[in-house]
Amino acid sequence: MTDPGSDCQNDPTAPARTTETAVRESLLDTHGDLLAAVGDCADEVAAAWDGPATDRRQVVEPLTALLRQQGILERLPGVLASAVEAAGYDLRANPVPAPPYVVVTGTGPVLRATVADGRLVVRFECFELRREGGDGETPAGRTRYVRREGAAGDCLSVELKR
Repeated sequence: MTDPGSDCQNDPTAPARTTETAVRESLLDTHGDLLAAVGDCADEVAAAWDGPATDRRQVVEPLTALLRQQGILERLPGVLASAVEAAGYDLRANPVPAPPYVVVTGTGPVLRATVADGRLVVRFECFELRREGGDGETPAGRTRYVRREGAAGDCLSVELKR
Protein backbone atom coordinates (compact mmCIF):
# COMPACT_ATOMS: atom_id res chain seq x y z
CA MET A 1 0.00 0.00 0.00
CA THR A 2 1.29 3.47 -0.86
CA ASP A 3 1.97 5.89 1.95
CA PRO A 4 -0.41 8.86 1.46
CA GLY A 5 2.49 11.22 2.00
CA SER A 6 4.77 9.65 -0.60
CA ASP A 7 5.75 11.33 -3.86
CA CYS A 8 4.37 8.34 -5.74
CA GLN A 9 0.86 9.32 -4.66
CA ASN A 10 1.26 12.66 -6.48
CA ASP A 11 2.61 11.08 -9.67
CA PRO A 12 -0.33 10.26 -11.99
CA THR A 13 1.82 7.82 -13.98
CA ALA A 14 2.91 5.74 -10.98
CA PRO A 15 -0.15 3.43 -10.94
CA ALA A 16 0.16 2.86 -14.69
CA ARG A 17 3.85 2.01 -14.37
CA THR A 18 3.09 -0.46 -11.59
CA THR A 19 0.31 -2.03 -13.66
CA GLU A 20 2.47 -2.14 -16.78
CA THR A 21 5.32 -3.80 -14.89
CA ALA A 22 3.00 -6.37 -13.33
CA VAL A 23 1.46 -7.21 -16.68
CA ARG A 24 4.82 -7.49 -18.42
CA GLU A 25 6.23 -9.78 -15.72
CA SER A 26 3.10 -11.93 -15.78
CA LEU A 27 3.23 -12.32 -19.56
CA LEU A 28 6.91 -13.22 -19.47
CA ASP A 29 6.17 -15.89 -16.85
CA THR A 30 3.06 -17.37 -18.43
CA HIS A 31 3.66 -16.87 -22.15
CA GLY A 32 7.45 -16.97 -22.53
CA ASP A 33 7.17 -19.77 -25.09
CA LEU A 34 4.86 -17.67 -27.22
CA LEU A 35 7.19 -14.67 -27.01
CA ALA A 36 10.03 -16.86 -28.25
CA ALA A 37 7.86 -18.22 -31.07
CA VAL A 38 6.93 -14.69 -32.21
CA GLY A 39 10.64 -13.85 -32.18
CA ASP A 40 11.43 -16.94 -34.25
CA CYS A 41 8.85 -15.87 -36.83
CA ALA A 42 10.37 -12.37 -36.92
CA ASP A 43 13.83 -13.89 -37.44
CA GLU A 44 12.49 -15.93 -40.35
CA VAL A 45 10.91 -12.85 -41.94
CA ALA A 46 14.12 -10.82 -41.64
CA ALA A 47 16.23 -13.68 -42.99
CA ALA A 48 14.09 -13.83 -46.14
CA TRP A 49 14.67 -10.20 -47.11
CA ASP A 50 16.73 -9.71 -50.24
CA GLY A 51 18.26 -6.33 -49.44
CA PRO A 52 16.78 -3.66 -47.18
CA ALA A 53 13.11 -3.87 -46.25
CA THR A 54 11.72 -0.42 -46.98
CA ASP A 55 8.02 -1.26 -47.28
CA ARG A 56 5.89 -2.26 -44.29
CA ARG A 57 4.33 -5.00 -46.42
CA GLN A 58 7.73 -6.75 -46.34
CA VAL A 59 7.15 -7.18 -42.61
CA VAL A 60 3.39 -7.37 -42.15
CA GLU A 61 2.44 -9.85 -44.86
CA PRO A 62 5.05 -12.56 -44.22
CA LEU A 63 4.87 -12.12 -40.43
CA THR A 64 1.08 -12.45 -40.44
CA ALA A 65 1.32 -15.54 -42.65
CA LEU A 66 3.90 -17.20 -40.38
CA LEU A 67 2.01 -16.35 -37.20
CA ARG A 68 -1.17 -17.80 -38.71
CA GLN A 69 0.60 -20.88 -40.12
CA GLN A 70 2.17 -21.72 -36.76
CA GLY A 71 -1.05 -21.17 -34.78
CA ILE A 72 0.41 -18.20 -32.92
CA LEU A 73 -2.11 -15.67 -34.21
CA GLU A 74 -4.94 -17.75 -32.74
CA ARG A 75 -3.18 -17.77 -29.33
CA LEU A 76 -2.70 -13.99 -29.09
CA PRO A 77 -6.25 -13.26 -27.80
CA GLY A 78 -5.42 -15.53 -24.84
CA VAL A 79 -2.29 -13.47 -24.20
CA LEU A 80 -4.44 -10.34 -24.24
CA ALA A 81 -6.90 -11.91 -21.80
CA SER A 82 -3.98 -12.80 -19.50
CA ALA A 83 -2.67 -9.23 -19.72
CA VAL A 84 -6.06 -7.76 -18.81
CA GLU A 85 -6.39 -10.16 -15.88
CA ALA A 86 -2.85 -9.38 -14.66
CA ALA A 87 -3.73 -5.68 -14.78
CA GLY A 88 -6.72 -6.34 -12.52
CA TYR A 89 -9.44 -5.66 -15.08
CA ASP A 90 -12.20 -7.60 -16.82
CA LEU A 91 -12.59 -7.86 -20.56
CA ARG A 92 -15.75 -6.29 -21.93
CA ALA A 93 -15.88 -8.81 -24.78
CA ASN A 94 -14.06 -11.96 -25.84
CA PRO A 95 -11.07 -10.94 -27.96
CA VAL A 96 -10.54 -12.45 -31.39
CA PRO A 97 -7.34 -12.67 -33.48
CA ALA A 98 -8.36 -9.66 -35.56
CA PRO A 99 -8.75 -5.88 -35.18
CA PRO A 100 -9.35 -4.16 -32.85
CA TYR A 101 -7.88 -6.76 -30.47
CA VAL A 102 -4.98 -8.19 -32.48
CA VAL A 103 -3.18 -6.35 -35.28
CA VAL A 104 0.10 -7.19 -36.98
CA THR A 105 1.97 -3.95 -37.69
CA GLY A 106 5.32 -3.09 -39.25
CA THR A 107 6.96 -3.50 -35.85
CA GLY A 108 5.16 -6.71 -34.85
CA PRO A 109 1.90 -7.87 -33.24
CA VAL A 110 -0.08 -5.39 -31.15
CA LEU A 111 -2.79 -6.48 -28.70
CA ARG A 112 -5.36 -3.96 -27.45
CA ALA A 113 -8.20 -4.07 -24.95
CA THR A 114 -10.45 -1.38 -23.58
CA VAL A 115 -10.50 -1.54 -19.79
CA ALA A 116 -12.22 0.53 -17.12
CA ASP A 117 -9.35 3.03 -16.88
CA GLY A 118 -8.45 3.32 -20.56
CA ARG A 119 -6.77 1.06 -23.09
CA LEU A 120 -4.27 -1.68 -22.35
CA VAL A 121 -1.78 -2.10 -25.21
CA VAL A 122 0.71 -4.96 -25.48
CA ARG A 123 3.33 -4.68 -28.23
CA PHE A 124 5.70 -7.29 -29.56
CA GLU A 125 8.30 -4.85 -30.94
CA CYS A 126 10.21 -7.28 -33.16
CA PHE A 127 11.22 -4.71 -35.78
CA GLU A 128 12.08 -1.05 -35.77
CA LEU A 129 12.09 1.57 -38.47
CA ARG A 130 15.41 3.34 -38.99
CA ARG A 131 16.14 6.41 -41.04
CA GLU A 132 19.28 5.81 -43.01
CA GLY A 133 22.02 8.30 -43.76
CA GLY A 134 23.17 6.87 -47.06
CA ASP A 135 25.09 3.81 -45.88
CA GLY A 136 25.35 2.34 -49.38
CA GLU A 137 22.55 -0.13 -48.62
CA THR A 138 19.74 2.39 -48.24
CA PRO A 139 19.74 5.88 -49.81
CA ALA A 140 20.08 8.85 -47.45
CA GLY A 141 16.81 9.86 -45.85
CA ARG A 142 15.01 6.59 -46.63
CA THR A 143 13.74 4.37 -43.93
CA ARG A 144 14.09 0.64 -43.58
CA TYR A 145 12.89 -2.03 -41.22
CA VAL A 146 15.46 -3.88 -39.12
CA ARG A 147 15.08 -6.79 -36.76
CA ARG A 148 15.47 -5.69 -33.14
CA GLU A 149 18.12 -7.58 -31.24
CA GLY A 150 17.90 -9.05 -27.77
CA ALA A 151 16.04 -11.76 -25.94
CA ALA A 152 12.38 -12.47 -26.69
CA GLY A 153 11.28 -10.55 -23.59
CA ASP A 154 13.18 -7.46 -24.71
CA CYS A 155 10.64 -6.86 -27.46
CA LEU A 156 7.63 -6.91 -25.12
CA SER A 157 6.15 -3.59 -24.08
CA VAL A 158 3.00 -2.90 -22.10
CA GLU A 159 1.23 0.44 -21.81
CA LEU A 160 -1.93 1.48 -20.02
CA LYS A 161 -3.23 4.52 -21.89
CA ARG A 162 -5.50 6.58 -19.71
